[in-house]
Amino acid sequence: MRRRSPFLLVLLLACLAAFCRPTPAAVAGDKYLFKIASLAPDGSVWAKRFQEFAREVTEKSHGDVTFKIYPGGVMGDDRAMYRKIRVGQLQGGGFTMTGISEVVPDFRVLGIPFLFNSYDEVDRAWATLWGPLQKAFANQGLKLVATTEVGFLYAMSARPITTLDGLRTAKSWIPEGDPISKTYFETLGITPTPLSIPDVLTSLQTGMIDTVFNSFYGAVVLQWFTRTRYITDIPFGYSYGALVLDGRAFNRLPPAYARLIEEAARHNFANLVNDTRQSNRDALEALRASGLTMVHATPEALTQLKAHRQQTVAKLVGTAFSKEIYQTLISGLAATPASRPAP
Repeated sequence: MRRRSPFLLVLLLACLAAFCRPTPAAVAGDKYLFKIASLAPDGSVWAKRFQEFAREVTEKSHGDVTFKIYPGGVMGDDRAMYRKIRVGQLQGGGFTMTGISEVVPDFRVLGIPFLFNSYDEVDRAWATLWGPLQKAFANQGLKLVATTEVGFLYAMSARPITTLDGLRTAKSWIPEGDPISKTYFETLGITPTPLSIPDVLTSLQTGMIDTVFNSFYGAVVLQWFTRTRYITDIPFGYSYGALVLDGRAFNRLPPAYARLIEEAARHNFANLVNDTRQSNRDALEALRASGLTMVHATPEALTQLKAHRQQTVAKLVGTAFSKEIYQTLISGLAATPASRPAP
């Protein structure tokens, strides 16, 4: 009988073992890691709610979908985070409206000054724009998972501002790269100082600026309130952001895991909106307790400030955002029933 070569026998056994051994995916399931960065400070309501969202997704996927979170701007500002997504260093980010709108311009449309009178109108606007904005993000290779809220913005200053002339003499800050704020201030005859969010506190401390715009909670979390003394009692605008994932990473997920992320985001970030609004109410009391004074803008100032909104919009439609998204927004607001004033 012809003897088999020992080498061939070993090769045969190795091939048989490889064929019979379960693949890694069959043993432990495919693993999907999303590295997510954000400017939101660790410990803030935004960071806490994202952690709950991430925990839910990981638990329900039995550890197949996990998240590594980089809060507090440790991965840089919005522009730096987006660059890292494009090269695969990150798979997503929690972006400010200003930062991500450089990539998806239509996302900035809700940032028009004096656009909303209430949170009821804000909620109607989001319901109207969610579908079109998801498509706009998808066109840029991104997945819009959820929107986040900072809230209504108030002027916080070293000196009381109650008139338009008072605002004109202030050293005002606007977000770097925000054409809406820049254009609006230009219509008012004001030249503001554009800065990224991480640079604002230092600029307040050095006196480069003396007037900022933020929500009550945002001013507490970022410590801007420590360098201001007055709050003007009218909301200048509305601030928000987005949780965005790299479309390539999201599309690699099995359909069940993609649905899991969307469903977990839906209720966790709806809760975040409630968290943020309550935090703003609590923060207002804390700001008053710390010594900040609420001052009342004159009726003339409010009329003048609102009048410049339409001049601003006329310059921005078709450039800062599309005519289509603006018309969709206005149509949605027109269907909004009468609602209570913004806090």
